[in-house]
Amino acid sequence: MMTIADVNALAPVDFIARFGDVAEHSPWVAREAFAQRPFEDRDAMVEAFATALKSANPDAQRALIRAHPDLATKARLTADSSREQAGVGLDALSEEEFARFKKLNSAYKDRFGFPFIFAVKGATKQMILAAFEERVSHSPEAEFVTAIAQICRIFCFRIEDRVAA
Repeated sequence: MMTIADVNALAPVDFIARFGDVAEHSPWVAREAFAQRPFEDRDAMVEAFATALKSANPDAQRALIRAHPDLATKARLTADSSREQAGVGLDALSEEEFARFKKLNSAYKDRFGFPFIFAVKGATKQMILAAFEERVSHSPEAEFVTAIAQICRIFCFRIEDRVAA
């Protein structure tokens, strides 16, 4: 685990190598966050990632949302996504649970044009399914905002796993 002093001492290429995957398949977020260094603490680093995403244009934001995998998918996941989903049991669903996730993933994507985003760390399958069922009825605008907020939570969890408080 790195300290914030270690993080602040990284060259740009090293920062992106270590944190470019915090935003799913979108190292541009780390590049933008790097420009806000030095970070006072880990929370400031998390905020830099969130600011980079929130200040990006809507097309870049939508591309980052779309870079996320479906929950409980059988597709190949990044190491972070795989660990996070396994941590709440999404890698060991019953056939019935898998079918339910698959149906909700499909309905959600059909409605919004991007995958359902939920920061799963600390959640249960039941919590995720309840959020899924509630959010599929949201307006596209509200759900876009919610997806961005969930991605910022994911940033927080991933940075907390790598940088000491």
